[in-house]
Amino acid sequence: MKLKYGLLGVAALCGTMQALACTGISLTAADGSYVQSRTIEWGSSALESMYVVIPRGQQLRSLTPTGGQGLAYTARYGVVGLAVVEQAFIAEGINEAGLSAGLFFFPQYGGYETYDPAQEARTLVDLQVAGWILTQFSTIDEVKAAIGKVRIVGLEKNAVVHWRIGEPSGRQVVLEIVGGVPHFYENEVGVLTNAPGFEWQVTNLNNYVNLRPGEVEPYQVGEKTLRAFGATAGFLGLPGDDTPPSRFVRAAFFRATAPQRATAFETVQECFHLLNNFDVPIGLEHPAGQCPDIPSATQWTSAIDLTHRTVYYKTAYNNTIRCIDLSQIDFGKVRYQSHPLDRVQQQPVERITVK
Repeated sequence: MKLKYGLLGVAALCGTMQALACTGISLTAADGSYVQSRTIEWGSSALESMYVVIPRGQQLRSLTPTGGQGLAYTARYGVVGLAVVEQAFIAEGINEAGLSAGLFFFPQYGGYETYDPAQEARTLVDLQVAGWILTQFSTIDEVKAAIGKVRIVGLEKNAVVHWRIGEPSGRQVVLEIVGGVPHFYENEVGVLTNAPGFEWQVTNLNNYVNLRPGEVEPYQVGEKTLRAFGATAGFLGLPGDDTPPSRFVRAAFFRATAPQRATAFETVQECFHLLNNFDVPIGLEHPAGQCPDIPSATQWTSAIDLTHRTVYYKTAYNNTIRCIDLSQIDFGKVRYQSHPLDRVQQQPVERITVK
């Protein structure tokens, strides 16, 4: 595999990418359609992002931290993925069987096996795990059975990730590797952010047991009657900052209170509306006057309909929702390819003519 940036350049980029502040939310429509959505953040510069099409039968190979040749494998399933930096680094995607997988950065709390050059043939770097999952498996249980057959290592020692894996049935798991040992967690709350670990994040929700949707009844304190200033007072105390624990709590409550939509596409739209609340504005991660010239740290948002095998995305440069329908792709004939998420980094504007 020939890297566009070279191994040293990619390692430098991966080290910087710890600033990513991804937020994931999943929803199920009334008709049973299942949608997984997420944001991807990088506040340092414009993150080169692309969509990648992998045909069945494609020969693939993992990188290694030293530039050697790692695990070699052949795609069993056709894949559409959204990749960052390099086409091999799929951050979110789905295969033709309906299995979805994506990575979320997980700094400080995760840790892989130590890279061993003697075991290059089994070595799979973290940024290629999602692509490996999507090309090889059709179910979560298949992934769980196979994970011990590979040695997952970090492409760059300071950048650690965990993964969200979903099936059209609505089942979703989180994979975290700690001390070189993989752990799978059933994700019943349907959200994911970054560190700390998933179990801690779920436990932390208990700190917000008082939150309720809707209005709050007046409350008498001595001779004074206390009344809410306005609507949604039941959510007073919901954390509003952009740290991973706060985003996890906010995403969990937004998801839990979101109305169930009738169809898959209405649910996709609901996911985009919910994730608008997690857009990270430029300026939060940098000292005053040192912000890069990009629209937002939230560089793109995706929603994948696992039931109908359809990928939707929008970007910081163009909020128009774009769609890739896997049913329209012949994965037995299509070539391996990648294309920028934005052909032109410019927001289309519909001009209204008033007569």
